[in-house]
Amino acid sequence: MAESLLTPEELEALAGSVDSGDLETDTGFNMQARVVKHDLASEDSTLGVNLSSIDMINERFIRMFRLGLLDVLRTSPRINPARVRIMKFGDYLPDLKPPLSVTTVRTPPLRGSSMVLIEPNIIFSALDNFFGGFGRGIGALPPGRLFTPTETRIIKMMLDQLFMSLKEAWAPLMPVEVETVSSEINPQFAQIVDENDLIILSRFEAELGDEVKGFIDIVYPYAALKPFRELLRSRLQTGDGNEESDRLWLENMELASGDAQLQAKVELAKMKIPVRDFENFEEGQVLFFKKPDYARLIVNDVPIFESSVGAHGTQVAIKIENPIKPEETNE
Repeated sequence: MAESLLTPEELEALAGSVDSGDLETDTGFNMQARVVKHDLASEDSTLGVNLSSIDMINERFIRMFRLGLLDVLRTSPRINPARVRIMKFGDYLPDLKPPLSVTTVRTPPLRGSSMVLIEPNIIFSALDNFFGGFGRGIGALPPGRLFTPTETRIIKMMLDQLFMSLKEAWAPLMPVEVETVSSEINPQFAQIVDENDLIILSRFEAELGDEVKGFIDIVYPYAALKPFRELLRSRLQTGDGNEESDRLWLENMELASGDAQLQAKVELAKMKIPVRDFENFEEGQVLFFKKPDYARLIVNDVPIFESSVGAHGTQVAIKIENPIKPEETNE
C-alpha cells in the first residue's frame, strides 16, 4: 500500500476543520458549466471539406452522364441531384433494400474504396428503353434475386458511362481514375469503411421514362477526401485546363441535338373570314381565295421557308425557294 502523505494527527485536524466549517470548501469549480458530449474515437466532420465543390462536381457529372445515357439508350433521362450529405456509414445502410447493383471502386488518388449503387427500377427502365420500350420499371424483387446476364450487361453499360462521366466531372479539380473492385447485390457485403466512419453521400434521383423513378448513389469515404480539403475549399474552375473535355462535351451535345424531333408542315394559304360567314358554312361549299406566290414551310409553328408545291413521282413535294425573315412572319 502506498504511504500516506499526511500523519494521523493531520488527517484528524483536516476532518475536524471540514466538520466545523472552518475549512473553505468552495474551490472555484463551476458545477453549473455546460457540458458537451464528444466521442474521441469518432471522426471530425468539421475539417473543412467544401461540399459546395462536391455539388459543382455533381452538376458536371449529371451533364456528362445524361449525354452518355442518351448515346447508349437513345433516351434523355431526367437526373436531379439531392443534397450532399455527411453521415455515418452505419446510418446509411439500413435504408437500402437488396437487390441493388452495388459496385465497389477505387478512385486514385483518393484513398480507400468508394461505392456506386443503382436501384433496380433504374436498371429495368434502362433495359426496357434499350430494347425499344417506354422505360417501364419493375416492382419489388426478392432480396436474394441475382441479376440475369442481360440485366448485368445493361448495368455494365450504365456503369461505363457513369465512370467516364465521373472522371470528366473531377478533371477540372484533379485527374481521377475509376477502377472496379467488386460487384454485389447487398450493400452489407461492400464494407468500404467501418460502420462508425463517416461517408459523403451524393444521391441522384433519376427518371428514364414512363414516370419510373429511382436513385443512383455515389459514396465516398470521408477520410478519402480529407487530404484534398484545401483543393475542395478553393473555387472549382470548370474551364481551366480542361478545354478538351469541353470540346468533347460540345460535340456530344451537337450529336444529341441532331436526334431531336421537329414538327414540319406546309401552309398553302390562309384567309380571314367574318364570323357570320363562318356560321353559314355548309358541306360542299366552295371557298375562293387569292393564290399566293409560295406556300410556307413551318417548323414547330415558326415559318422558315417559302416553297413551291409540286410532285415528285407519286408523292406531293415542295421545293424550298427563299428563307423567311423574322419580320415577315407576322404578315
